[in-house]
Amino acid sequence: MKYNDLNLVRQTKASRVGRGISAGGGKTAGRGTKGQGSRKSGGVRPGFEGGQMPLYIRLPKVRGFKSHRSSSEIVYTSQLDRVKKAVIDTQALSEAGLISNPYVSVKLLLKGELSAKKDVKLQAASKAARQALQKAGGSFTAVDQVGRTAKIDDKINKNS
Repeated sequence: MKYNDLNLVRQTKASRVGRGISAGGGKTAGRGTKGQGSRKSGGVRPGFEGGQMPLYIRLPKVRGFKSHRSSSEIVYTSQLDRVKKAVIDTQALSEAGLISNPYVSVKLLLKGELSAKKDVKLQAASKAARQALQKAGGSFTAVDQVGRTAKIDDKINKNS
């Protein structure tokens, strides 16, 4: 599309109301007869419910701040010996009872020694933990968090 292909659309002027009885919007100008809404500065403020206790006052005051950031669960290098699998991921950690469920984000931190070679596939690890893994002959691979869709797929597979 080019600039010269555009169709010129002229905006219609807003019709002026209250300009005589015979005009389109004459006499009361669409405001009805009498009452608060018919006056020049008539109308009620936003949130006014006609004298009833308004919703924003009926609801409790919710104070404070709640962070919606999902924090990673922490696993230490010394705990990896409890996992008997060759490749350690969130599923393996969950089965070993080190994390609450296999769909959380996990960070590996250095604490204690690694006794065996471990190949770890998690969301995050500290520099020291990565170095300890490499020193023991293992490796670390950063992977994305297993999301909600995978959780649903697992449920479907279990039930079928």
